[in-house]
Amino acid sequence: MIAIGEDLWTAETRRGDDALAGLRDDWEDLYARSSTATPFQAYTWLESWWRSYGTPGTLRVTLVRHQGRLVAAAPFMLTRPRGAAVLTPLGGALADFTDVLVADDTVRPATRILARALLLDPGWDAVDLPESRPGPAGATLWQTWSGRKWRMPASLCFEVPAMPMEDLVRALPPKTRKTVRRRLNQLTRTDVDVREVTPGRAAPAVAELLRLHERQWRGRGINEHHLSPRFAAHLTRSVTGMLARGQAALYEYRLDGRLMCSSLMLIGRDLVGGYLYGADPELRDRVDVSTMLMNDTLPLAHRLGLPAMSMLRGDEPYKLRWQPRLARNERMVLGRPGSVRAMAYGLRVRSVRAAVQTAKEHAPWLRTVRDRLRHGGEGAGLASGGTAGGEGAGLASGGDVGAGEAR
Repeated sequence: MIAIGEDLWTAETRRGDDALAGLRDDWEDLYARSSTATPFQAYTWLESWWRSYGTPGTLRVTLVRHQGRLVAAAPFMLTRPRGAAVLTPLGGALADFTDVLVADDTVRPATRILARALLLDPGWDAVDLPESRPGPAGATLWQTWSGRKWRMPASLCFEVPAMPMEDLVRALPPKTRKTVRRRLNQLTRTDVDVREVTPGRAAPAVAELLRLHERQWRGRGINEHHLSPRFAAHLTRSVTGMLARGQAALYEYRLDGRLMCSSLMLIGRDLVGGYLYGADPELRDRVDVSTMLMNDTLPLAHRLGLPAMSMLRGDEPYKLRWQPRLARNERMVLGRPGSVRAMAYGLRVRSVRAAVQTAKEHAPWLRTVRDRLRHGGEGAGLASGGTAGGEGAGLASGGDVGAGEAR
């Protein structure tokens, strides 16, 4: 541990595969004091992800304390893309938001100490935050950074202000409002039985969610990672703990006693995000799945007193029916001062981003081809609905040289 300053500030960087061990209580206390913390920064999510996806020997966790209390935390994994040593956030492409965690009442001093502590730790060339939300701690870290730095647009996210469902429907354009009300009436007549999963049932409920998710996407280009045992293990561990802490909710939908749909929502300090769902294809013959899920996800955010329901990454057309507001993530690359490899990495990330953007603007047919290949020829947008966390979420407008597995 290194002492910094004269006002009882301390900082340390933990290495070793057990660097997260023993931090749960302090981490949860810090999480509760960060008003913009996302569920992808919850201790349970990060610790579970590391167990499933972490590369041994690469974990780096930088911690800042003030008078002994944890006020900032930056959990990273050391990666080596094309020769550079890069610190990338835990969570990989499974996380829709990547950021450092800092307490509200110490944002500026704690972030300044965090930047100094990172620079005192040797062995890396750049820090890469591929999906930082506008405004939270990552932006402050950017402002205090003394080395070269690169900032560029990342994934597009859609958000709907939290409100009762009827208020949202009233605010829709007339034609859309009429359609949504017809679908809500259809949902009422169908008499879908909705139940919230308790922490004790998390394991079998997650297994059913993944079964339905695979069935829903069968023959349409499912994300292979969602079929992997390690994804199942990660989701089971993390959801079990997050349900118990109010950081997630899992709803099951039944018709005539038969489980037809499951929807996983992750709950942050200022949003509820629809992360992953699975629906039996037969359900689409009975109800509009997108409307059904919105009818529960949006009111959940309202009941919890959170300002927004997020559709997370991805600009799929079906999301636009809800008149969402746009919120674009940013990718921030922070280079170690004087590092030639950091310079090369930052410039490469920026050039790849520019090339992707140029292709989107001047060759939009490439995206159409990609979507048809991904979805088995059915195109993007899930014609009859879906939620954020659908296949390919975030890939359409997101990170370009990011590490980790695609969500």
